Amino acid sequence: MANSAGSRKRARQAIKRRARTVALRSMVRTYIKKVHAAVATDNYEQAQAAFVKAQPYIDKMVNKGILHKNTAARTKSRLNSKVVSLKG
Repeated sequence: MANSAGSRKRARQAIKRRARTVALRSMVRTYIKKVHAAVATDNYEQAQAAFVKAQPYIDKMVNKGILHKNTAARTKSRLNSKVVSLKG
């Protein structure tokens, strides 16, 4: 357990930060699941709309340091390829 005042404060901050990170990561995962669900219905317009809506949130998580930039790029690429495959 933290002994000094500074380490106790750091422990409190870590708890708050972790809660925020978990919430944001969960939100992004929900947007990704919505794209997968739209792709499963074979509806291109709905899948495209869900992908367009999810993209900026994935990018924001990179800027906040929650996702690595390569992970975000890979996720967006895979989602986009699934959406585009519905079109053709």
